[in-house]
Amino acid sequence: MIPLAKLGSEGLVTSRLGLGCMGMSEFYGHHDDAESLKVLDRAVGLGIVFWDTADMYGPYTNEVLVGKALQKHRKKITLATKFGFVRGEDPAARGINGRPEYVMSSCEGSLKRLETDVIDLYYLHRKDPNTPIEETVGAMAKLVGQGKVRGIGLSEVSVETLRKAHAVHPITAVQSEYSLWTRDPEDGILQACKELGIAFVAYSPLGRGFLTGQIKRIEDFEQDDWRRFSPRFQGDNFRENLDLVDQVVAIAVEKQCTPSQLALAWVLAQGDHIFPIPGTKRIKYLEENAAAVNLQLNPDELSRLHEVFSAGVAGDRYPELGMKFING
Repeated sequence: MIPLAKLGSEGLVTSRLGLGCMGMSEFYGHHDDAESLKVLDRAVGLGIVFWDTADMYGPYTNEVLVGKALQKHRKKITLATKFGFVRGEDPAARGINGRPEYVMSSCEGSLKRLETDVIDLYYLHRKDPNTPIEETVGAMAKLVGQGKVRGIGLSEVSVETLRKAHAVHPITAVQSEYSLWTRDPEDGILQACKELGIAFVAYSPLGRGFLTGQIKRIEDFEQDDWRRFSPRFQGDNFRENLDLVDQVVAIAVEKQCTPSQLALAWVLAQGDHIFPIPGTKRIKYLEENAAAVNLQLNPDELSRLHEVFSAGVAGDRYPELGMKFING
């Protein structure tokens, strides 16, 4: 079973390894709701009870899917969802809304779709550049007071924004991309979270699948797979990054584990306040990921992995528009 740990300082306790549910509904090609429901059931059996979704995944359909699974598991699950991204008729278009009235209406929508009366961890998906963070978090704090939310989270924020928000109401968790090939949080946010007693939730801890060692060609992705448009999966960037992953695979062979397990064990080793939430649509990979909590890396192995990625990764995390929304 996956060990439990305190998620921040506001009373939440959950599994050290979570489950990102986004890919069950969008962005990573074909999806099968029936199979995803089986994955969610199996996650509970493995002790993976920290589930992550958002209203923009689908949009909305991922919350509906998770809501179905919750009906027989609600008391066991630490449920996290997010608001803030606004999507229109153009599926690629994105807006950000952190205005207080939008906070309240978004929460009501998520509660309805998730078929629950309380959200354990409610995140601002990205900071609204046109709304002071104090106003957004002030509205989120009202939701806590109303009993509709247990903990407040922020995603992809700067240390300055985190400190401003935390002064308004205690922040339970910060979620940002973090893995062997995405090290941005090491520039201050990881340390700030530890100092303030805030959990750090690492999304895409497997480098959007690259660190599994199974991605060899861009053509392997389905036509609607978001990764076809990600700079790290393009041209020379793809080839350079594949060379890095080959080195991870070699270390995993020595360790007698899978590259995925090695990558997850590395994230877990970076701090007790860090909770990786790898996503998957298949029970096989869910079980493989769960086994990573039992994998211990020695100082030499940690050093070797650090050295592989010391020169950085080729390409930005997101296309140009997406990069404008991070570290807000």
